[in-house]
Amino acid sequence: MGGKPLIWHVIQIYARQGFTRFYPLTGYLGEKIEEFVAGEAWPEGVSVECVETGLDTPTGGRIALARDLVDGTFCATYADGVSDIDLTALLDFHRSGGRAATMTAVRPNLQWGVAEIDTAGEVTGFTEKPRSEHWINGGFFCFEPSVLDWLGSDSVLEREPLEGLAADGQLGAFRHQGFWDCCDTYKDLVTLNDLWAGGDAPWLTAKAPA
Repeated sequence: MGGKPLIWHVIQIYARQGFTRFYPLTGYLGEKIEEFVAGEAWPEGVSVECVETGLDTPTGGRIALARDLVDGTFCATYADGVSDIDLTALLDFHRSGGRAATMTAVRPNLQWGVAEIDTAGEVTGFTEKPRSEHWINGGFFCFEPSVLDWLGSDSVLEREPLEGLAADGQLGAFRHQGFWDCCDTYKDLVTLNDLWAGGDAPWLTAKAPA
């Protein structure tokens, strides 16, 4: 987006809010990511060190392989989601909840227009791509080191680990009401690039902590 890899944008979300240590967990084309990271002029005080975690390793397995880098509460997210999330508020919510994990929950805009239909089956109007009424996993996690006990090399984070944490009352949900989008398809990339080109990239407007 805007001539920069998605991972640059994700790191900027955190770096602009005071985070300084980053460990991209790489797999497919990891050497390209390492090459980019090594050649990028990151903000002063920011270090980015790639950790090769295998070609086919699932999401939870990649975090498990980085356990030696964990020395306290840590954040994790996907490399395809951008948001104007307030990370200080997320961390405060996580710490106040006393749980092992916190997931950011978002309500995305639907990809389709919605027909409004009355009880008689008559269409009364349309709403163009409304916001979903349901909350989904938006990434931007906060974890305690104990979460690593839930992860193995073959763990898919979104399945047994998060489901198990939820069942044990150890997963909180930080509701983010602001901008959020992910880049899963070419259409998503076009949408985000249009925002960038128009000078409206909400994920890069978060202010550094006072």
